[in-house]
Amino acid sequence: MDELREKYEELVRKLNEASEAYYGGQEEIMSNYEWDAMFDEAAALEEQTGYILPESPTQNTGVEENSGDREPHEFPALSLAKTKQISELQKWAEDRPIWLSWKLDGLTLVLTYDNGKLAKIVTRGNGSVGTNITYLKNVISGFPLKIKYKGHMVVRGEATISYTDFELINDTIEDDDEKYANPRNLASGTLSLDDPEKVKERRVHFNAFTLVHLDDPLKSWGDRMNLLKEEGFTVVESEAATAQTLPSVIEKWTEKVETGKMDIPVDGLVICFDDTEYAATGNVTGHHATKAGYAFKWQDVSAKSRLSYVEWSCAASTISPVAVFEPVQLEGTTVSRASLCNISEMERLGIGKTCTLEVIKANKIIPKCIAVTEAEGEFEVPKICPVCGAATEIHISAKSNTKTLHCTNPECSAKHVKKFTRFVSKSGMDIDGLSIQTMLKFMNEGFISKFADIYHLSEHADVIMEMEGFGKKSCDNMMRAIEKSRKVHPVNFVYALCIPMFGIDAAKKIMAVIGFDGFLERLKDGTGFEDIEGIGPEKSGSAIEWYENPKNRDSLEALLKEVEIEKVNLTVAAGGKCEGLTFVITGDVHYYKNRDEFKAYVEASGGKVTGSVTSKTNYLVNNDVDSTSSKNRKAKELGVPIISEDEFVEKFGTK
Repeated sequence: MDELREKYEELVRKLNEASEAYYGGQEEIMSNYEWDAMFDEAAALEEQTGYILPESPTQNTGVEENSGDREPHEFPALSLAKTKQISELQKWAEDRPIWLSWKLDGLTLVLTYDNGKLAKIVTRGNGSVGTNITYLKNVISGFPLKIKYKGHMVVRGEATISYTDFELINDTIEDDDEKYANPRNLASGTLSLDDPEKVKERRVHFNAFTLVHLDDPLKSWGDRMNLLKEEGFTVVESEAATAQTLPSVIEKWTEKVETGKMDIPVDGLVICFDDTEYAATGNVTGHHATKAGYAFKWQDVSAKSRLSYVEWSCAASTISPVAVFEPVQLEGTTVSRASLCNISEMERLGIGKTCTLEVIKANKIIPKCIAVTEAEGEFEVPKICPVCGAATEIHISAKSNTKTLHCTNPECSAKHVKKFTRFVSKSGMDIDGLSIQTMLKFMNEGFISKFADIYHLSEHADVIMEMEGFGKKSCDNMMRAIEKSRKVHPVNFVYALCIPMFGIDAAKKIMAVIGFDGFLERLKDGTGFEDIEGIGPEKSGSAIEWYENPKNRDSLEALLKEVEIEKVNLTVAAGGKCEGLTFVITGDVHYYKNRDEFKAYVEASGGKVTGSVTSKTNYLVNNDVDSTSSKNRKAKELGVPIISEDEFVEKFGTK
């Protein structure tokens, strides 16, 4: 018995250590697959021995450590009972109407409203006490600051960051100690930041998953969620079900995850009763209420395959290993690659020069290696960078003791991927289909090292079509976008050059006074732009210093051979058709190339474009005139005319 107790205590220690890292936004110690298996083993030992530690994860909710004021929850945010067996869910549901929704993988927040206004936002914390983060109310999307309901209302939901935004953010973080293991880890770390503007950049989104309290009687969970939708909340997707229909509904929802249709991170499903009064009658056992709901977690399916080789890819300053193995069928798809994270993880797993890997799809999405057998020999760490060929070196993090591989060349193009992102952005060359991840792939393949190389990607089209994540259609679309970008507005081109301190506004001011040819002449002769209002010596000096760098000069000259700079007149016309008027432009546009071009026309015609609708706004331009968006609602409240793009062109002219 003592031996079982010792084993159990060690399991609890490891689980709590992993939970602390997970909820604290630190580097992940173990996968969900490993944690769940260890949790089940600990729970089985508790049942076998009757010995239960108070700090056991079976008795406590996870805790995220945010800085800030702590305060108790009005209604405890308890965990849900968990199962991987559909039959257990059916037994629990009996013959009562139930709802199925996503178990989102983020950070739980509790929102309180009084007198129609958001009063506070509190993190879940330990379920009884959380951290007040109301100061972030303007930088998290998915919920309204004002609602029609004037009583006391408490809403619980999940703050998440999409996989797309997670990859985008992580790939631009050069310091490995600052990278995040997964979107949930990123969401947790983001909401502990003190700077609201930094939080805003991370695009955190709130998804309401239950209306905890309402002064008025509203018994149905479904009706409560509809009320939240009407009030302007983003509400978690849900579907009505019964014990009998549950297997088919779960199969359908599982297929959505397996086929890659989910950009929002999920780690299971939630089943709850429609009758909220009945749900509130359950007992509290351990750290969950018996009738509050049930969390369904998928059975993890693993497959074994033989390692073919390790591919090393450079992203920002880090060169990361990816296991390439003989293709296997996993969760309905063919898998042949899985990230190995870093050198320390390879050592922990025991990767050899040859070995057999056991692979899962974490949350049914991300291939992950969880174990290694039959390893022979030692894996090799590359001595040169796959992008630029410079020497590599191993860094050991002082914070986590993690070993990572880095390129020593400060000018390696992979280290400047942020500049390439700016180059292809809508404000720059406006090239769809070239995400950070895509460009990093092309850099590692040797296709891109400077901006002008983008215009020669067609030479590699046959290879690109065969690359993972591509096909003929996506490759053709990307090539069309590249060709379309060859004709570019001078303001967008100057922005795309990534000259320090030169944004859209600086480019507009220079183009309006001296035009693009004048801009080039002054760069070449070193005259600068100090005489142009709004530029000043610091920005002017930055541009001249940029041009004096031979690499930048060569890059500019190479680009000018690939593109055509549009001839435009940016001088603000006195008495222009938009003079004295303020516009807000929202939604997609079709007449103008993009909203930046639309904005440029308004400003060139003497008008002003702002981001939000106020009493000073003269027109809101939205091609979806009947939309119920917040901007449209605000315009109607203030009596601001809402016009389409075609109506704008009719009233105020063309490009």
